[in-house]
Amino acid sequence: MSTASRASRKSFGPPSRRIDSVKNSERRSRAASSASKLGVNHDDAYSYALRVAYLHYLLQPKTKRKQWVPAAKKPPARAHTNIGDLVKEFVPGNSNSVKLPHGFRGPLEKRMEGVIMGAEKLPGYNDANVKKTFAQAYTAFTEQSFRKSVDKERKLEPLVLIFYSAATKACSLGHERGDDHWKLLVDRHVALFVRMVTSILRDEKHERDKPELMSRLSTLENKLLTNDQNLFIDTGQDSGSTVEVIIPLTHDVKDMPMVQDVARIFGLSHSDVQSHIDAQRPNWTEEAALKDLKSYQHRLNSNMGGTLGSQDFDVDEAYQEWKKAEAPHLSQMMLDILTAKPELARRSTGVFSASDKALPSSPSSTHADDRTYSELGKALSKSDRSSRSSIYGLDHILSLGSISLDDTSSIRTIDETNYTFIPPDPREFLTVIAKYALEFDAMHDNVAAEDSVFSKQSMELLTELCVRWRIPQFTRLVVFLEVAARRFTDTLFTVIDLDTAFDLVKTPPPELHKAPHIYLYNESLASIDRSRWTITDYVAYQQTLYALNDALLRELYDTLMHCYEPKPPSAGPALHVLTNHIFNDPSFSRKEEDALEYSKSLETGLQERAAQVYREFLDAEIPESQQDWDFSHVVQVGKSVVKLCERIKKRYKSHPEIMGVNPLTVLVETMFPNFEEDAHALVKRIVQVAQDRGEELPLQDGFDLYKELVEIRRIHRSSYPGRPFTFDVEELLVDFVWRWIQNAETRAEAFVEEAIKQDQFQVRSQGPGHITLDSERHSHSIIDMFQLFHQTADQVFQLEWDNDIHHARFMTTLSKIFANSIARYCEVVGLRFMKEMDTPRPNENDAAGAGSQTTQSKFMQYAKDAWNNKEKIEPFQFYPESLVKLNNIEWAMQELDKLERSMNVDACAAILEKVDGPKRQVKRPAKYVFTIKIVEAEDVKACDPNGTSDPYVVLVDEYQKRLHKTRVVMRTLNPRWDESVDVTVSGPINVVATVWDYDTFGDHDFVGRTSLKLDPIHFSDYLPREFWLDLDTQGRILLRVSMEGERDDIQFYFGKAFRHLKRTERDMVRKVTDKLTRHIHASLSHEALRNLLGRNLASQVNSFFKRSSAPTPITNGDIENALQSLFSYFNDNFATMKETLTDATMVAVMTRLWKEVLMAIETIVVPPLSEKPSNQRPLNQRELDVVYKWLELLFDFFNARDEDGEVLGVPAEVLRSPKYHELASLNFFYFDSTDNLIRTSERMAAATVQRQQQQLQSQMSSNRLSAPPTLGGSLSGAGAGPAFASMGTIRRGKSIMMSRNLGTMRRAKEEKRKEAQADPSDDMILRILRMRPEATGYLKERHRQKERMAAAAAAALIVKQSVSQGWNSGGFGRGGIPRR
Repeated sequence: MSTASRASRKSFGPPSRRIDSVKNSERRSRAASSASKLGVNHDDAYSYALRVAYLHYLLQPKTKRKQWVPAAKKPPARAHTNIGDLVKEFVPGNSNSVKLPHGFRGPLEKRMEGVIMGAEKLPGYNDANVKKTFAQAYTAFTEQSFRKSVDKERKLEPLVLIFYSAATKACSLGHERGDDHWKLLVDRHVALFVRMVTSILRDEKHERDKPELMSRLSTLENKLLTNDQNLFIDTGQDSGSTVEVIIPLTHDVKDMPMVQDVARIFGLSHSDVQSHIDAQRPNWTEEAALKDLKSYQHRLNSNMGGTLGSQDFDVDEAYQEWKKAEAPHLSQMMLDILTAKPELARRSTGVFSASDKALPSSPSSTHADDRTYSELGKALSKSDRSSRSSIYGLDHILSLGSISLDDTSSIRTIDETNYTFIPPDPREFLTVIAKYALEFDAMHDNVAAEDSVFSKQSMELLTELCVRWRIPQFTRLVVFLEVAARRFTDTLFTVIDLDTAFDLVKTPPPELHKAPHIYLYNESLASIDRSRWTITDYVAYQQTLYALNDALLRELYDTLMHCYEPKPPSAGPALHVLTNHIFNDPSFSRKEEDALEYSKSLETGLQERAAQVYREFLDAEIPESQQDWDFSHVVQVGKSVVKLCERIKKRYKSHPEIMGVNPLTVLVETMFPNFEEDAHALVKRIVQVAQDRGEELPLQDGFDLYKELVEIRRIHRSSYPGRPFTFDVEELLVDFVWRWIQNAETRAEAFVEEAIKQDQFQVRSQGPGHITLDSERHSHSIIDMFQLFHQTADQVFQLEWDNDIHHARFMTTLSKIFANSIARYCEVVGLRFMKEMDTPRPNENDAAGAGSQTTQSKFMQYAKDAWNNKEKIEPFQFYPESLVKLNNIEWAMQELDKLERSMNVDACAAILEKVDGPKRQVKRPAKYVFTIKIVEAEDVKACDPNGTSDPYVVLVDEYQKRLHKTRVVMRTLNPRWDESVDVTVSGPINVVATVWDYDTFGDHDFVGRTSLKLDPIHFSDYLPREFWLDLDTQGRILLRVSMEGERDDIQFYFGKAFRHLKRTERDMVRKVTDKLTRHIHASLSHEALRNLLGRNLASQVNSFFKRSSAPTPITNGDIENALQSLFSYFNDNFATMKETLTDATMVAVMTRLWKEVLMAIETIVVPPLSEKPSNQRPLNQRELDVVYKWLELLFDFFNARDEDGEVLGVPAEVLRSPKYHELASLNFFYFDSTDNLIRTSERMAAATVQRQQQQLQSQMSSNRLSAPPTLGGSLSGAGAGPAFASMGTIRRGKSIMMSRNLGTMRRAKEEKRKEAQADPSDDMILRILRMRPEATGYLKERHRQKERMAAAAAAALIVKQSVSQGWNSGGFGRGGIPRR
């Protein structure tokens, strides 16, 4: 190393003293970095690179090639090996160490079998002559006597001798006398046998316990192959042999790969380089390289110039460690030169000592170098005379410690500082050459080595330079990073290339079989302690880091200024290099104030860029003229903003903050406030312009705008939680939703009408042979209608309206639309159903035209035929389309329940109750809903010749508008309808109830008329009332009336819809069952009972003449046979209905029929409830037993079960209704005395009145204005006596709110069942007393008590309303009813 270089190194202080100066020095600008120039010119760099590359060519291992040497025509006869002598020499004695292991014979025979079969895997055993020899020997080895001898003695000599004998015999066949060449084959075959024995011992793991045996086997094999070293060549051929010869060097550039790399890097042709080499061949020799190493070693030991010194290291320990590590590298490099050029050692004239005497290695050694070279020459000359020496023949003859390399008197003078192959400043030369190599690789797209910026060829050249110039690993890597950093600051390198350069210097190199002679080569900058570096390298590395920090920060800033573009450059590589390679490096310290200043600058730049991008959005999407503005323009701007935010969020998801700045937060804080203000102003202006024009903006545009604004608000809240959104999006755009809902209401009205019109009401069958499922038994009209409902609700759901109050009001209005649509559907479909059911069937028309029988005669004939079973009664011909309509109603209730759950009705009601609760208490209802239930009538006028009527009721208002028409109840003067109708009013209304007698042919007969005024004031307590109204002819009718305020409530609307469906289903089911009730009443009647028991006229006459008093005995079979025609009739009709009705609807029909059966049996047992005595005769015990047997048989019939016990009909818990329990309990009182019945009735009535008074008191104390669970119209004061339980009891009615979904309906039904069981009634006792003439007075007294209790109830109501009047304010009167 030159004096100037050393002086420059001494000018740098240690790292600890240089840190401050480095930090305060001016850092290299990336744009101006190319101004720094290196002090090494192109020609010098090329010259020294070429010298090293040429030396590498000279010292490379010599190439060998095989050359064929023909054999002499008449080779002299050679004596073959005397196998006996060899064996004796091989095993002298019976030592256990040379005996074969136990069980050796088995594996040996198995391997010999493999040779014979051609299955041996070792090479050389597949020759035909070898197989023949082994076969001959195998025959001898397998003799029993020989086997026993081998197993006992375990000696190898017999095996070798027997094999030798077999080989001699096999190889001598076919040769002429005097031809001894085949004897060499014998030696070869025996050697193969010995090799096999060795392989077996090795496979059996006997190498350690039989070392002496293994050694002697190896020696025996080598001696056998003295005349034939290659077992793979058939030495039986006498034409010649193959030998290896060394190829001499050509000194041609085309044979020098590294020299060619130098030529390419420095841009020279092969001819130019060849001329340079030819001119310098005398100087660039192995001898000159050896002298360079000697001179370098001498200067290193003498602390002279030309090498690194202690002043170049920060600590002396580092220098001593490096210096100590250099000695073995230098020794090995000189040995490599002597190995490549042995002639250098033979030029010595000294005498070589055979001993390994160590020679002194200090500069004052008295041994000359000539002797050293002489010793090396002698060692190399003897290398080919020892078969066990190393490839260089130096392992056991000469040690490197015995060679003196310190005396340089015969190489150069001490003061000469120039080397042949080492430049004056190796570090600077390496930097320049690395720069040229990197430029060449980048220019020619050379494929870089793994984890390197250099190509493989360039890396090999640079490594060789470091070896020859004695450059340590840390200097080498720092130079690589310097060169890469310069290219990056000169904008010739990307950040990814820079990252690769850091990986190159921080990752340990791959392990090589022979590592280069470089200090700490197998380590990296990350693993080499910085105190072991030279000062120059440390300072250069630190300056490189600071320069890269400035350049990377500028690179990162420029990159982030494009982050809001559609396809910006990635900031990840620069951030990765800064974070992992710059900031984390212990040689780099970052000031906090610099980091804050950079973050502030970066944030300011991003804010300006975000504002610019937003202005570009506005310019691109918003027209200049305000008249051309519409919502789509705002939507497009919003989409652009949202799209940009989503792109930024996704792009920086893993690292949201970059150098303390969040690009998404900057974007939101800058762009969103501007957009929110602009969007608010634009929307208001667009709406104003549309209003001025008298136009309506498209609804979809409003919805699209809402979605975009909501998305922007979501991003605003997540990214900028501290600042509220500029305006209320929902309040701004709520009118668009209301407009859409109004349009939906109009569409729904027309849709329902059209759906019914287009529907054929047929089962949706899949074709012949397909079993129709319940899900296919309803038609398209109801499916389409509920699809419309769901789509309408989903449209609002999809908006995800972020205002709960608005959403609840939307759902309330939609529920009103759905309820009105369902009401219209029920009305139209119900009328069609009734018309279809009333249409005469063909068999009915034929029967009507057959004769002119009266109604009484026709019924008598029907009953007679039914009893005598002369011919089978034909079932009613139900039209499939009628039954499909019934299925539609049942399916609609299930779908409405699903819709109710999807709309979250209870939550919506709770929200509005919380908001509107105080307002609702003082707000009067706009409308009221009266529920009128037409219960029954008594003693109506008989219009038919048989003394009965077929009554039905028509209910109209004061304007003769029909409100309801009941079904026809055949052949009775005490009909019971139990039908309800809802009447919506806004004030008082008079309703007129007219009873008519149904006639199949001709006009219907007038039975009677009555009227009732419905005034909301009279029902201000919302409690149900019962009215017995006298008809203007004779008899009376019972109406049960309750009132509810028409509420703008989602639960109310759903309850209204469910009530429409339930009543329509009930009316349809009743219409179906009415077609079957005539046969029920004919089969379950007094006439049928008398016919069964023989109490008809014929039997009476017969018994009179026979004077027989004993009744005719009757069996259970007779009782059951009496119902066979009814069972058959039921089965035929059920089979017809089952083809169309669903299972649920079928159960509903059967349940209604069961109710008719119970009513028919009740009619047989007791008369209707009234205060008047009845002419009906009570049954005797025998008759009552028959009736109860019928009840049992009918229960089992309706509760049909299969063979496994599974219920196919109506469940038992449904059949055991309150009416069923009343009939079952009737047997306990039926034959009791009149006095006991009266006392029991009084106790039960008194208990009922007491319970009702307690309930009333609790309601008064809590000031409840709604209907209590049970309240009797028979309310009385403290002195009130017992009253009729049924006449004066008004149970809680089924309000609309109790029917808002299937769950509330089921709970109400269950409560009714429990209430009936917990509140026993004396109705059945009073009906029994009607058949007791002696109880007439008690019945009248109970009637008068009922009137007194009604008056007491009215007085209590006045008191209650007076109390509540003080609690209700405003212009409202009693019970919240508006004052008149």
